[in-house]
Amino acid sequence: MRKVLMIAGLSGKTAQAKKEAQLASALGYHAGMLSLAPMKGASLDELVEHCAAVAAEMPLVGFYLQSAVGGIALPMEFWRRFAAIENVVAIKVAPFNRYATLDVVKGVVAARAEERVTLYTGNDDHIVLDLAVPFDIRRGEQTVRVRIRGGLLGHWSVWTRTAVALHKRIQEGSIDEDLLALDARVTDCNSAFFDVAHNFAGCIPGCHEVLRRQGLLEGIWCLDAKETLSPGQAQEIERVYREHGDLADDAFVRANLERWLS
Repeated sequence: MRKVLMIAGLSGKTAQAKKEAQLASALGYHAGMLSLAPMKGASLDELVEHCAAVAAEMPLVGFYLQSAVGGIALPMEFWRRFAAIENVVAIKVAPFNRYATLDVVKGVVAARAEERVTLYTGNDDHIVLDLAVPFDIRRGEQTVRVRIRGGLLGHWSVWTRTAVALHKRIQEGSIDEDLLALDARVTDCNSAFFDVAHNFAGCIPGCHEVLRRQGLLEGIWCLDAKETLSPGQAQEIERVYREHGDLADDAFVRANLERWLS
């Protein structure tokens, strides 16, 4: 039987994040993914000290969150020092920015941590190519080739069965022109789900709406009652259903829904 890896979300200033890590560890979580959004305004030294303190409580997954939804800009030097923390095991790379994504990879290589730290894409706007295309990074006279091994993606909360098949196809090395062309199609789907037209304001209810249409959710409610679909977002979701319906997993959901909800 395949082992399920459980990753807890960690947030807050250092004392709060450490308490959350202690609780997650006690509950059997294997690692904690640390949001640095609450540390906005902290210096580079303060950020690294914060991460090291939390990593002392449990294995840590870094999280480069895009600035549009509260993330902070993190230079390559931060990622070098972060990757050098012994109990860091992975990084979710989600700045939605190619230059910032490269900063993470360069930092990991500079820290000589490429064998210990697994990279996951969180760039929902660039999923296929992040997974399919390797990064060649110079370290002195050496060229180090690094790959993003998987995805920790809000986008994959919907149409998940086809996402699993896509990931398997890439991992098996079946890289051809047709697969590379999927990058633009998947990104187009994400533009509707994540509400790019309104700077990602409807990203959570957008995913909820897809699950609602499939019968997996009764509604699109969020913890913030004001958080809902943006104007025109439902129509955009309908459009990508029409244009990219082969990427959906609606038939699979219909075939299993009664069993799942019983």
